[in-house]
Amino acid sequence: MTSRRRKPLLAALAVALPVLLVGGIWLGGHPEDLPAFARNAFVSNRSTRVVDEAINRIASDYYRPVAKGHLADASIAGVIASLGDRFSHYLSPREFREFNQPPSFTGIGVQVNPDSRGSVHLRRGLLIARVFDSSPAARASLQVGDVIVTVNGHRLAGLSTEAAAALIKGPPGTDVELGVTRHQGRHTVTRAVKITRATISEPVVTSVTRVVRGHKLGVVALATFSPGAHGEVREAVERELREGARGIVLDLRANGGGLVEEAQLIASIFIPKGTIVSTRGRSQPNQTLTATGGAIPASIPLVVLVDGNTASASEIVTAALQDHRRATIVGTHTFGKGVFQEEEPLSNGGALDITVGEYFTPNGRNLGGGGVKQGAGITPEVPVASGVDTPRGLAVALGVLAAKVK
Repeated sequence: MTSRRRKPLLAALAVALPVLLVGGIWLGGHPEDLPAFARNAFVSNRSTRVVDEAINRIASDYYRPVAKGHLADASIAGVIASLGDRFSHYLSPREFREFNQPPSFTGIGVQVNPDSRGSVHLRRGLLIARVFDSSPAARASLQVGDVIVTVNGHRLAGLSTEAAAALIKGPPGTDVELGVTRHQGRHTVTRAVKITRATISEPVVTSVTRVVRGHKLGVVALATFSPGAHGEVREAVERELREGARGIVLDLRANGGGLVEEAQLIASIFIPKGTIVSTRGRSQPNQTLTATGGAIPASIPLVVLVDGNTASASEIVTAALQDHRRATIVGTHTFGKGVFQEEEPLSNGGALDITVGEYFTPNGRNLGGGGVKQGAGITPEVPVASGVDTPRGLAVALGVLAAKVK
């Protein structure tokens, strides 16, 4: 009797299970079509459920087709924007892939600053602040302090910085003709330079030896605190010292930061022991990062050159060197960022880059203005009233360093 009843039951289940499976999958993607009691039972949070509901309605009812992936990206970006935090971002899958690739661009291989004296429009042209090693600009003998005043015959005076820089860019292998001015004694000389554009990989670290008052001095410039930057900085510092440098200028101008761990390791090149930075966050334990050992001798004088765009990990290193009295800080007030971010990958291939905590210098200072607000930053011991981003800024730093050499 029992065995005869089981056969029809098994047959009914065999038919019903695929139907239930397909129905469950469909309803899982359309929770708004579930009855109210089922929605509350199977969808955990009403406030997040409505986001899926809105995306589904727009995807199905909007007057033109819109991909759900695009709507999901936009909704995440909107959530981040609602935080009112300029340091937090949503990176789409494409942006995240590009973010983790080595930085490169098409151009001539220079970093430029506006020659504008506070105006949004250029007064004369673009001031060359840095020439990348082995770049087309370096081969054309362009120098820091030169001013690009024309591009292919077009005057740059009166243009915005972005518009002027766009004229210089172009496909690799194409030529661009620049009009470049340079001070030579009391005179300003203008010359025409034809340069072939190329794909430029921006170097993380550059170094050069300068002679000031008879002393060899090393200048090590760091562009960003990317993975492995500490090894490049250490190699550059040790190379300068081997070649006879009596002191080091660490140039952190326009360095917007990067990885906190790299800041710890770079500061450890100069600080033998003690606290580098302390971090506090809501979702992670408080941490104190200390010097890792292997510092160069404390008898080697050090100057750190900073500007208003020296931020985040750059400020961590600068503040640690200042608090430990290991370096003299030259330049202007730094940016004033007292928080740090963490990259958190998402299942769609994108990532959140969000503020997760605050950091404090060895003396307990937070350089921000409270939370994500911009603060006063670091006050240099030797201020540069104007021209910190020009050759004058480096000249002041080298003068301070030369005076410290014994």
